[in-house]
Order: sequence, then structure tokens, then C-alpha cells
Amino acid sequence: MRSVPPACAAWVPSASFRWAGYLLGFALGGFFDGILLHQILQWHHLLSGLRGEAWRDLRVQVMADGLFHLLMYLVALAGLWLLWRARTEAGRPGAGRLSWALVLVGFGAWHVLDAVLSHWLLGIHRIRMDAAHPLRWDLAWFAVFGLGSVAVGAWLRRRGGKGRGGQAGILALLAAVAIALPWSLRPPPGMDTVVVLFRPGTSAPQALAALERVDAKLLWGDASGQLWAVRPGPRYRAMALYRHGALWVAGAMLPMGCLGWFKA
Repeated sequence: MRSVPPACAAWVPSASFRWAGYLLGFALGGFFDGILLHQILQWHHLLSGLRGEAWRDLRVQVMADGLFHLLMYLVALAGLWLLWRARTEAGRPGAGRLSWALVLVGFGAWHVLDAVLSHWLLGIHRIRMDAAHPLRWDLAWFAVFGLGSVAVGAWLRRRGGKGRGGQAGILALLAAVAIALPWSLRPPPGMDTVVVLFRPGTSAPQALAALERVDAKLLWGDASGQLWAVRPGPRYRAMALYRHGALWVAGAMLPMGCLGWFKA
């Protein structure tokens, strides 16, 4: 009996390849949640469900959102590092489709974990904090983006060993990550109010000078001098604020009640 040549042997993805997909999908799930629900729709912040006056401080809420995105960055970087280690597998038949299957499983796993841990066990936020029946929104999100994504990913994974090489699919995955990472740092386009949180120790004059450099018009300011609500001018550039001491920049969409959290 002739032995099967290595080139013809069935491909078994390495642990690095598999975990790269899972981690990148998990990070993309976090960025999807943070960009859509925290920044654009403003349905909740990470800690919106916590009671008490201390948690109503917008500095705390914005800082928590920033730390959440930082964690997703670390997860994404770990996934990219593992994908680099497994780069020789990109040309295997079906590698692109399999990578997207793993990403979908990781993406769904994020939403399952978020629902079970954040929504129901810890209660730190719900999908829509202002909904009359928040459990309905939690369950719908859990079913569609959680279980639905895992199911589609599992179905694709069973077909992952077939087809042509996967360079195009993996390049598309890298493009998705490359878009999500910087997008999480900017306020949504078209917003006329932006919240800027400066690093601890930043004085009010230093913050005002930084805002003036980027043509940001002051609306509200916290007494600490670290949290500001501003309106971008024609020369406004969010990324420039990070070079001038900003810790986090996010679109506000703040209702008037939220502005009461500021001390002008």
C-alpha cells in the first residue's frame, strides 16, 4: 500500500489557526457592540445598569467604555499574532472559509457571554436600558447575534476543508479587523456633540488648550477639568486629541438629562 504524500494529506488546522479565528471573532463582537450600541445608538454604556450616584458620573462611564475597548484591542492583537504564526496555512484548501467560520463562532461567543454575564448575572447593563421590556431586547440580541452566529459558524466549519486556497478570505478578515480597530477610536460621523475624557492630572487650562488646537467648541465641562462635551468645528480631528492628552474620544448623542451629570 502506497503512503499518502504530505501534499495530498487532509489538512488539520493548527491550534494557532483555530484560536486566531476565535479571538478575532470575539474582538470583532466586542467592537460591534461598542461601536454600534455604545457610540452610535447610545443604548447603553458598559456600566449603565449600576445604581448609585458614583456610577452616574459620566467620567466613570466613558472610562469603563474605554477600558472595554482596550481589552478588545488586546484580544484582537493576540488573534493577529496567532494568525501570523499560522500564516503558512493560508494557502490550504478552504482556509479562508474556515477562518470566517471560526470568526463567526468567536463573534457569537462574545454575544452569548455578554448576555449571560453582563445582562443577567452581573446586571451591569442591558441591550436597551430605556426599553419598557429590556429582557425582550436581550433575548432577541442573544438569539440573532449570539446563537445565530455560532450556528452559522459551526455550519461553515463543517465545510471548511473544501474549496480553493483561502488567501482572499483571510485578507478580507484582516481588512475587517483593520477597519474596526481605528473606527472604535472615533466619534460617529455626522455627530455634533463629542465627549472627550483627558488623562488624570490634566488641568482645565491644558484641556482647553488642546480643544482649541483642534477647533472644538466647548459646550460643557466637568469641574475636574478632565471631561468635556464639545462641538467639532471645521478643522476638528479626533485623532489629534489623543496626541494632546485625550484618553478617550466618543460621540455623545447625550439627552439633556445626561448633561445634568456634568458640573459646568
